[in-house]
Order: sequence, then structure tokens, then C-alpha cells
Amino acid sequence: MLSVEERAKRIKLVVFDVDGVMTDGGLGLGDDGQEYKFFHSHDGLGMKLLKATGVHMAIVTGRTSQVVVKRAANVGILHFHQGVDDKLASFDEVRAQFGFSREECAFMGDDVIDIPPIRYGGLGITVPHAMPLVKEYAHYITSRPAGHGAVREVCELLMKAQGTFDAQMARFLK
Repeated sequence: MLSVEERAKRIKLVVFDVDGVMTDGGLGLGDDGQEYKFFHSHDGLGMKLLKATGVHMAIVTGRTSQVVVKRAANVGILHFHQGVDDKLASFDEVRAQFGFSREECAFMGDDVIDIPPIRYGGLGITVPHAMPLVKEYAHYITSRPAGHGAVREVCELLMKAQGTFDAQMARFLK
């Protein structure tokens, strides 16, 4: 059985769910019908730093929202699938677009719909408040809660395992 660090060393693509991973899972709905999601700035910078190391990112989410389009653009994620019922199929489609093996891909999710891609990839990740069954299949459970630095924790985990963290931090430590 490979350790989390050994798995993380191989990752070239990380695919994120949105609700309950990038956000705390709450859905704000206004009287105007607009949907509101709250993202943490630490997660956003983490994704930008990870992208700078050459690790690719994508989003696969069950809901459809223009907020996700804006967040993806803000952090430089070019590949995303919304309104997805079969997350494994979308995950595998993104993986195949890049030409990566299953072992080179990670998936981060929090609910039972996320179990197939969590089990399929090389590194399955979830958050502390995930459904209990999801935790049984994840290789790694973040210490930070969803929407409050969990994505940043994963980005840093990957950078540290791949030896790129210090280089990314160097520009801030001059």
C-alpha cells in the first residue's frame, strides 16, 4: 500500500468538486433566484501556486452555476464540467484529455457521488465533514474544513511531496 506522500508525488492532475470542498457546502439562494457561494482566498492562492508548478487542475461538480465559471477563471482552471451526474465519467474524460494515467490523477470530493472518482484515481481526498462512507475510501482527509483552507492544504501537500513548495514560497520570503 502506497503512502499518501508516495501517491502525491505522482499527481499531475487534481480534480475538485465544488460544494462541500471549495465551499463549506452551504448554498445561498437569493429572492432574485441567484445562487451564492463563498470561496476562501487561501484556497485560491493555493490553486494558483499549484498551477505554477505545472500540476493541472479541473472541476467536476453536480450543480451548475455561473459562480463556478467565475471562480475557475479567477484561479486559472480551464477544464470544468458542471451539472454532472456521473462524476467518474467526467473525471476519466478530463484525465484522458491530458493523457495521464489513473495513478497520476487525484480527486477531491465530499459526498457519495464522489466515491467512484475517489476510488479510481491515484489519490482520493476528502474533508473532515464528508459523509462517513466517503472517508472510508479516501486516501487523505484534510485537517482544514471545506471552504476554509482544505483546498490550500491539498495544494501544499502536493507541492511538498513533489519538491516544489519551497520554490513557490521563495518569492514571498525574499
